[in-house]
Amino acid sequence: MRSRTAQGRLKVEHSILEGLRPVLERLLADNAEVRSVIPGVIRPVRQAKGKIKIRVTVPTTNGWKAIALAAGARQELFISTTLGKEDLASALERALNAD
Repeated sequence: MRSRTAQGRLKVEHSILEGLRPVLERLLADNAEVRSVIPGVIRPVRQAKGKIKIRVTVPTTNGWKAIALAAGARQELFISTTLGKEDLASALERALNAD
């Protein structure tokens, strides 16, 4: 039941980096302030090795833009939320470390 709620708020316009979907679903399930997450385009980069890392970068009209790095690629994440930058960063950290 929990996944179904998160699934409706995870807008999949593009493919998602390997291992990132469960993190985003946990973020949505655990934080009611996060209205939706829209993953953007995946681009290859050299410095994205190892475990998934997510960095909150700039504010948008209705939330924040973040960058996820993993598996030799980066992906933009558009997060619609009322959370501040530090609160969102700590919520993302909790979602990443909930394994």
